[in-house]
Amino acid sequence: MPRRQTIEASAPRLPDAELEVLASLKRLGHGTAAEIRTALERLRPMTHGSTMTLLGRLEEKGLVSRRKADTGKAYIYRTTARAATTLKQQPRKLLKRVFGGDLVLFVSSLLESAPPDDAELDELQSMLDEMRRDRRGPRGKRS
Repeated sequence: MPRRQTIEASAPRLPDAELEVLASLKRLGHGTAAEIRTALERLRPMTHGSTMTLLGRLEEKGLVSRRKADTGKAYIYRTTARAATTLKQQPRKLLKRVFGGDLVLFVSSLLESAPPDDAELDELQSMLDEMRRDRRGPRGKRS
């Protein structure tokens, strides 16, 4: 039970809009509110004021930090280490909440909804092969 409390404390539950802003900022690396809004335009169009409000909430939660830009009035935002933890836990939460912990159902649903191309299949196969090797240990025996 203490582990669950630790996870909840380190990864706050985020509304979809906050999660999308946070993920967009993570992909950008850093950016102004205008750059983040532009990056989100196709997924979630929003006003500059809405973007600023969401960034303010994320900053209050310790998920983003900001610094004054070298010129002009803008601030440069970037994600924090806590944000990385929060984003990493999202698939696990979805797996548990939506798929009842069934990893195969989760992955098959994902692959059916967004079929990978041949290069992505090769990359996925390499990842699976590496995971299998790691589980078997240095001499090919299962550890």
